[in-house]
Amino acid sequence: MIPAVDGSAESALDPVVPQEADPRTALSGGVAGAAALEPVLRVVLDALAAGAAERGGPLPAGRPAQLAAGVARALSQPGGDDALHRLTTLLAYGSADPADPFCAAHLHCPPLAVAVAADLAVSALNPSQDSWDQAPAATSLETLLLEELARLVGYPAEAAGVLTSGGTESNLMGLTLARDRVMGEATGQRIETGGIPRNAPRPRIFASAVAHFSVQRAAALLGLGEDAVVPVPVDDGLRMDAGALARALDEAAGRGELPVAVVATAGTTDTGAIDPLPACAALAREHGAWLHVDAAYGGGALLSDRLAPLVAGIELADSVSLDWHKLGWQPAAAGVFLVRRAETYASLARRAAYLNPADDERAGYPSLLGLSLRTTRRADAFKIAVTLRTLGRSGLGRLVDACHDLALAGAEAVRAHPRLELHADPVLTTFLFRYMPADPERADRVNAGLRRRLLREGRAVVGRTELPGDGPGRVRLKLTLLNPHTTPEQVERLIHTVAEEGAAEEELP
Repeated sequence: MIPAVDGSAESALDPVVPQEADPRTALSGGVAGAAALEPVLRVVLDALAAGAAERGGPLPAGRPAQLAAGVARALSQPGGDDALHRLTTLLAYGSADPADPFCAAHLHCPPLAVAVAADLAVSALNPSQDSWDQAPAATSLETLLLEELARLVGYPAEAAGVLTSGGTESNLMGLTLARDRVMGEATGQRIETGGIPRNAPRPRIFASAVAHFSVQRAAALLGLGEDAVVPVPVDDGLRMDAGALARALDEAAGRGELPVAVVATAGTTDTGAIDPLPACAALAREHGAWLHVDAAYGGGALLSDRLAPLVAGIELADSVSLDWHKLGWQPAAAGVFLVRRAETYASLARRAAYLNPADDERAGYPSLLGLSLRTTRRADAFKIAVTLRTLGRSGLGRLVDACHDLALAGAEAVRAHPRLELHADPVLTTFLFRYMPADPERADRVNAGLRRRLLREGRAVVGRTELPGDGPGRVRLKLTLLNPHTTPEQVERLIHTVAEEGAAEEELP
């Protein structure tokens, strides 16, 4: 109890609660906030269960237009006290449920219940990370969590970072800092203020041919143009070819171009391939380029004693992207961006008098504003911190290993099936395969069609991608296994279901 100004025991901060508050306009904060949340949470939990039971599988059966029409009808109904239950039921019914063993298409994890509960606390309190006075405890918590995650990566004490919306934002930040630092040193100009000088050498970013599309998007947003990204050939395992990278860097330098950054991927979206990180680091250093490691997926390997050696060399990167809403079982968003040296953040530093005045900072009130591309920002660090304190690295590592085991078992089931063809053994928790019809010329059409058939029938959510190259025969199906409670038997049943649908699709003219 904070004493009143006159020294009495009564708090000057005691809440004033309306005598007859309208429950529909009740707030989630303050002393009365928890009581206001309790009845509506019961409604939501009941609706979630009802919607999932009505769905009865990994996603609703039917075509997209049918579901869209149902959503439109629900929104056109009159409002009222039942809107929360009615629309939550609809959302649950109409969702692809990543907790279902037959929902295995994307890097879309089923979040841990404890992480969702922690995220509820953040939503209820609604702190914003752009100034200390909006998020006193959360500001300190994010700073300490990032120090912990930097140690997990292997970074030194002078590392820095921020929570992001995911890999796309983190990759943009890494390439922003690369542009400002490398081009700034090459031209003697402050790129973040004056822009790219007209007489500057042509900037180049080097990434594997199967790197995430956000690398090109970042280059476009940064004014470098998508053509600034040089796609580096990959080896048979779809890893960046270090020899090809060396040649591409030498050729660019020979043309008078400026190697700004090398983007190495630790865990590609389709196959989980991990580029040769030590070799990428050495080549980037040799050419004065920034090394950014996109470990949005593969960063989860850091949690596992078994898989951590796969990402050896990640600590050599100038910046790293991690996503705990992939192999971390957090509700989105839970992206992390880290730099090895805090001084390299200089070009992002910003000051706004209403958020982080200099005299406040001198007085000991810290601000995270200059670490992010965003202003208003949720306290997403909280759910990660709660999860780590609940399970620890070892507990999360066991979940990673369980999903890796599922992928290995699934690959074996594909290999054993006479009508299925495995692309390659899993690196992390995903693998590619395809159904092989009697006529190989129809393979692409049959595989694309069987996936849509599974969606239409509400039986399974299976991924689809294409291998690098040109021409037919590149379409592959993909399983991304992120539910550690799925069993090998369930994965095998999913694979046999895919084969059954392939046979049915093959019968079509």
